[in-house]
Amino acid sequence: MLGLTPLGLAHTAISLVALFCGYLSLMRHGAIDPAARLGRVYLWTTVLTCLTGFGIFQRGGFNEAHALGVVTLLAIGVALLPLRARAWPYVQTVLWTLTLFFHMIPGLTETFTRLPAGAPLFTGPDDAKLQATVGAVFLLFAAVMAAQVWHMRRRLRHVPPGVAAAGS
Repeated sequence: MLGLTPLGLAHTAISLVALFCGYLSLMRHGAIDPAARLGRVYLWTTVLTCLTGFGIFQRGGFNEAHALGVVTLLAIGVALLPLRARAWPYVQTVLWTLTLFFHMIPGLTETFTRLPAGAPLFTGPDDAKLQATVGAVFLLFAAVMAAQVWHMRRRLRHVPPGVAAAGS
């Protein structure tokens, strides 16, 4: 189907679950929280997406998509660190949302270099229109991340000293 191998099909199915959980978490809670059920499913399906992606070599050997998988796993690892720095909740929130953006790069590339069947929107990963689309999606995600930080700061500013804020 659309030139996907069995591993490619499994990878795609897993990544769709990750995307669904990530976006649903953002819509419901304003963030991806790995302590919540949706966040845990997002975490593990994102890890599986990266790991299954390492076995896909449709465009030759190790490439930018594989490197993005490594960067995604590193971002997850850093986001899971139990640091106590004052800015750490903000950094974690931004990292989780950034991993969702990372899903979008190969997602847009692989989807729209194949679809619509017979006349894909983009010719390949180097297509200027694809790169502009990824740039526009990044700007959208940057706005989401800025809004997350703003809302967190606003919420935490209204918490009396010595009282832990919900969700922090």
